[in-house]
Amino acid sequence: MHIFFSGIGGTAIGPLAMIAKQAGYEVSGSDKQDSQYIQYLKSHGLDNIHIGQSQEKIEAVNQDLPIDWYVYSSAVAIENPNAPELKYCQQNGIKTSKRDEFLNHFIDEQNLKLIAIAGTHGKTTTTAMVVWLLKQLDIPVSYSVGAKIPFGDMGEFSPDSEYFVLEADEFDRNFLAFHPYLSLITGIDWDHHEIFPSRANYQEAFADFIDNSKHTAIWLDDAETIGFKPRRSDCVINSHGTKLKLVGEVNRQDAWQVIVGLQYQGIVKKDLSELIDIMNRFPGLSRRFEKLADNFYTDYAHTPAKIRGCIQTALEVSPNVVIVYEPLTNRRQHFIKDEYKDLFTGVKKLYWVPSYLAREDPSQEVLSPLELIEFMDNKQIAEPAELNEELKKHIDEHRAAGDLVVCISGGGGGSLDEWARLNS
Repeated sequence: MHIFFSGIGGTAIGPLAMIAKQAGYEVSGSDKQDSQYIQYLKSHGLDNIHIGQSQEKIEAVNQDLPIDWYVYSSAVAIENPNAPELKYCQQNGIKTSKRDEFLNHFIDEQNLKLIAIAGTHGKTTTTAMVVWLLKQLDIPVSYSVGAKIPFGDMGEFSPDSEYFVLEADEFDRNFLAFHPYLSLITGIDWDHHEIFPSRANYQEAFADFIDNSKHTAIWLDDAETIGFKPRRSDCVINSHGTKLKLVGEVNRQDAWQVIVGLQYQGIVKKDLSELIDIMNRFPGLSRRFEKLADNFYTDYAHTPAKIRGCIQTALEVSPNVVIVYEPLTNRRQHFIKDEYKDLFTGVKKLYWVPSYLAREDPSQEVLSPLELIEFMDNKQIAEPAELNEELKKHIDEHRAAGDLVVCISGGGGGSLDEWARLNS
């Protein structure tokens, strides 16, 4: 079967394409722009990828080897319901669906039990931690992680696995398509405001996701927030694993939930002390407080809760923290701007670059760094900046002075993260 993945450079579609190839499918794909993830996929044997999403290009692919299934990311249809690729496939009788339908097909076909990680923050790290723990215990596992990890590929299929570990994203309500054997809920706040117009609507979606799950591991405060009454098969966690030695409170919490959730369901059967020892050796993952060079880190944080967690982690490492911040999407800024009031407390200096734009509402005013800085109580620490030589000079000076510089960026191709890697 030939699967064409549109938006293959995305951190959800890309790993799925890798999994499909490892399972024996013919795989091709496209993206609107080149990126580090596209190059990663090509280095792993997915070389039938083209940049640009035109009818002419997908027609050429289909003529070379007929496409059986066109799998697209939510962004493709949201940005353009009449996207040329999608329209071509519909007109030519090619099966089309979002990634969740194909993934459910794959999980059923392989007779796998789904371990799904969902939540406003911590999904990717927690997913990687589940994979790490199972691999360290020599338990075969198939998985999709939305970031590069140092102990495996982003997506991996093991024919011997009983479980499939998935980062289940709530954007476009994707996670509601799944029926997990076990779901880990990492935290419930409020995000993707264009999909969930109210906090209550967002919380209802998580309640529905839990209803879809056979077993759930959830923090006590989140259970109380959404009014969840646990079933006998569920695990409600109210402690945070004080014996864990990982840097960052958010990392210690994520690791503890993995240990408790998997042990409670009998997926791992080792003593608690051995599981803690394994998690204390967790090597981290790409763009989650990832060290690029001495005193220079990058982090994917893009919601207030994630940004707070990143800063708390940085302050555990150094009392002198400098942040370079690229907000993810202008539309999100219109919802969270009031939360900038005290968000950067404890930071020595803040360089604020223009927002990374994606799937934007053209009717919304694009808020500038200067306008967003005005919402801060401690605005004296902040200044607008651009991704240029002047910013690089400031970063180099801070690093030389012993300051710890963290670039906070949730964007993809052309983002602050990519700029930082080129300038590290």
